[in-house]
Amino acid sequence: MLPPGDIQGIRDGTSHMRICIFGAGAVGSHIAVRLARAGHEVSCVMRGAHLEAVRANGLKLRVGDSEVTAKVNASGDPAQLGPQDVVISTLKATALTGLVASIKPLLQDDTAIVFAQNGIPWWYGIGLPPRHPTPPDISFLDPGGRLRACIPKERIVGGVVFSSNEVTAPGVVQNLTPDRNRLLIGECDDRNCERITRLRGVLNDARLESPPVAEIREAIWSKLLTNMSLSVLCLLTGQTARGVRDDPAFADVIPRMLNEANDIAQHFIPEVKRVTRSGPAPNHKPSLLQDYELGRAMEIDVLVKAPAAFARTAGLSTPTLDLIAALAIQKARDKGLYSA
Repeated sequence: MLPPGDIQGIRDGTSHMRICIFGAGAVGSHIAVRLARAGHEVSCVMRGAHLEAVRANGLKLRVGDSEVTAKVNASGDPAQLGPQDVVISTLKATALTGLVASIKPLLQDDTAIVFAQNGIPWWYGIGLPPRHPTPPDISFLDPGGRLRACIPKERIVGGVVFSSNEVTAPGVVQNLTPDRNRLLIGECDDRNCERITRLRGVLNDARLESPPVAEIREAIWSKLLTNMSLSVLCLLTGQTARGVRDDPAFADVIPRMLNEANDIAQHFIPEVKRVTRSGPAPNHKPSLLQDYELGRAMEIDVLVKAPAAFARTAGLSTPTLDLIAALAIQKARDKGLYSA
């Protein structure tokens, strides 16, 4: 339980910004409330009952026993929100084509777009540091090259979210991880510039931890290690990450799976710290399982298919991951939530 001050008012230190959260579901809504409470002019692109409730009553955030409400400009149409200093996309990878069609009215000459998403992002090969081994062809993450055509390198900021949230009712989001809400960001070419420093300051002041990151792709792989292994196992079993980790049936499988995942990551980014079975495992369902249970399009491509492509390019054998990937793809297809 956080002290009430954690989600209260404005702190000094960073100037007011116009920030749009594009695709404000659970994670995006949580970020929106924190930024609005810190004194920024926040807009949200959202839809459905959630949008109607926010328009009527504001956006509510619950952390433990405390609840705060933030006033945000909410719309289903970005054209109604006007130009922004920063756009933070919290869309699922499966919904990113929606961004291409409608982001233009939000952009000024220097508007940055933070892609806060799970898995291997569509822009992974853009601005790649010279020492990074050549990645595989992951053009299937950007069908027809539409994102690349619409979003120049200069706008791209990578983002990795460590925060679990749930929309408990339209217009209401519950933060499930009060002790761990982080949004790590970095330029796609890892350059250190005033823009990224300022944006980290904005996030930190809003109580969204954003320490400096030397290599954004290292942060991406660090989160992906558990997502491409434990989360897929959660999907197959219907259990939480902690449930899977502590299940004796998987005592031998999980270390094999994690070793394979670690080997892929370290081939491309040697600095990635190896994840072991004793690492943190949250006691809630990962987004992959939530999407399956709610009948939403599943992020199979970024969490399963893309990492497998990296393994093949590295010449690595990953039999355990390959097996759970095949089972996960079949399960998603059977329910009509994945087609490829």
